[in-house]
Amino acid sequence: MWRSGSDSGGDRKTVVCIACGASLLRSEAREYDKEGDRWSRHGKEFEHLCKECYRNLCHQPRDELESLLVDIGDEALSQQAFLERYYGAVEERYGSAEEPES
Repeated sequence: MWRSGSDSGGDRKTVVCIACGASLLRSEAREYDKEGDRWSRHGKEFEHLCKECYRNLCHQPRDELESLLVDIGDEALSQQAFLERYYGAVEERYGSAEEPES
């Protein structure tokens, strides 16, 4: 009878979840691509998430997020200052996050 690679122990590589730090078999992990395009595989090294952390991710498109973070980033910023700068940049680029009044 034919067996798949994971059933026969073909992919026994261990990876670490980038969110929680758990070690798990590669075959039990989900690939994470910070560019948001895991289907374009050429020349990429993927990070991994356990299934629980993967389920907790926001799966909405994140076009322009990487460039926005680079634009506002500064290693010397406190978390509070970074979040204020991020919120301001998002509001400037995309408008207010507040619900429109009716």
